[in-house]
Amino acid sequence: MIESTIDKGLDKEFVGSLIPQKFPFVMVDKLYTYTETSLVSGFTIDENALFFQNGNFKESGIIEHMAQSVALHTGYQFYLRQEQAPTGYIGSIKDIVINELPKLHDEIQTTVSILQEFAGVTLVDVVTKLNNVEIAKGQMKTVLAK
Repeated sequence: MIESTIDKGLDKEFVGSLIPQKFPFVMVDKLYTYTETSLVSGFTIDENALFFQNGNFKESGIIEHMAQSVALHTGYQFYLRQEQAPTGYIGSIKDIVINELPKLHDEIQTTVSILQEFAGVTLVDVVTKLNNVEIAKGQMKTVLAK
């Protein structure tokens, strides 16, 4: 099993190269840990963040951060195998609960736990924390493009 722990998070540009989204639509800037079945990512909210409005990072930004964290898992998995990562799409979002909105300069961290993976379809649990306090959670199903 491939496992990787990164002490301070990987370089923002490198992390950005692992996902299909490009500025200003990038909502992940750190990769802290990776295993074949999990990942912990991070994102620091700045004033240029696409979903930052009226002092808060909006719900849609948190959901997009969660989805990009799933994409980051796939991207890093393919990077380790020295293969080009395919583009993926959100197939469904289920049971999303958002309890708090991050503020300017807050860093959110999301844990992606893969529940099931079959034929390019991946079901994951996602939990987003701010200062080690859970602020959002839910499930997503992603589909790889053929």
